[in-house]
Amino acid sequence: MTTRLLLYLAHAIDHLALLIFATAVSAIATDFGLARWEDMMPYTTGAFVMFGVASLPAGRYGDLWGRRAMMLVFFFGMGGSLLLVAATQSPLQIGIALTLMGAFSAIYHPVGIPMLLQHAQKAGAVIGINGLAGNLGIAFAALLTGFLVKQFGWRAAFAVPGAIALALGVVFMYMVPREASSPASRKGSRALHVDHATAVRVFAVLTCTTTLGSLIFNFTTNGNGELLRERVSGVAGAASDPAMLGLLLAGIYAIASVAQVIVGRLIDRFPIKRVFLPIVAAQLLSFLLAARSDGWAFYAFAVAYMTFVFGAIPFTDAIIARFVDDSMRSRVAGLRLAVSFGFSSLAVWALGPFVKASGFTTLLFTMAVIASLTLLAVSFLPARDPDSLPAS
Repeated sequence: MTTRLLLYLAHAIDHLALLIFATAVSAIATDFGLARWEDMMPYTTGAFVMFGVASLPAGRYGDLWGRRAMMLVFFFGMGGSLLLVAATQSPLQIGIALTLMGAFSAIYHPVGIPMLLQHAQKAGAVIGINGLAGNLGIAFAALLTGFLVKQFGWRAAFAVPGAIALALGVVFMYMVPREASSPASRKGSRALHVDHATAVRVFAVLTCTTTLGSLIFNFTTNGNGELLRERVSGVAGAASDPAMLGLLLAGIYAIASVAQVIVGRLIDRFPIKRVFLPIVAAQLLSFLLAARSDGWAFYAFAVAYMTFVFGAIPFTDAIIARFVDDSMRSRVAGLRLAVSFGFSSLAVWALGPFVKASGFTTLLFTMAVIASLTLLAVSFLPARDPDSLPAS
């Protein structure tokens, strides 16, 4: 139970760290002498590129070296790199430090999630709770960053989570027992029966849906702060008060986070395709409605689209849990993350210039198009999940 709790907290720290910059970007741009926040956004691209690319070696070492050891690298690496970001003095320096942080942040998903699922009886429920923890990390990023930026400056917004990550690393080192052997050398107690053609089709769908979903996730989570500033500027002084903006943003993420727990329960009861399709369809509709609204109406639709964006996240891990044996889950997860997040990091690089040239309305319509492509990809999933039988 202690191990599971620490892994949940690791997921929260992972997502919190990746979203600090997006919430504090206006303050950082001002401090570094840039006139517009959009001009700072490309400097965070390296973090998201590494979040994808570094997942491949992270997954490999998780299976072959050990997941506990890699999680220690995660905690101490995240802590040190966040403190380094807080000490930077120029846009180039912060870009380099964020890239380093992105490399360490890549460890959690291909390593921490398979570690959680090793002995889980109900994978969907565990994935759902873990997703809730990650998304509460996103919500807390908005809330904590808004408060720290207002009271102490943007550097504190990176330094405080960095110290927390280091403290959690110490607790993890002493509380989580060493592994007797690496996952790759262990023989699972259950064998998955998936024919080659189905496996190839599922991996193709997994790569497509994860890539498209990551594009939407990066566009929304990195753009929501400034999007809210524009669309709800007349609500409670959100345009000028970073703490109020952070509170409104945290409210969206906190409400939307509950979706993952519900989806996790549904995944344990029904075939993945039957649950995944309506989630993505609702995502598409929510983006279309949000594109033409503002004020409190926009806020309601933002809650809706983030609910379905978060609600789609558990399916990636559920597909891997249903179709891939534990001895190689970290490597499969690392491969799909390297492909999908490596490509979707372009969303972070393009966000500032795209909004500067076309505006947020066009961005929301673009995300609706991406959601429609995701819907098409999900339709190719098998109607039934594979059976798992005792291994001989």
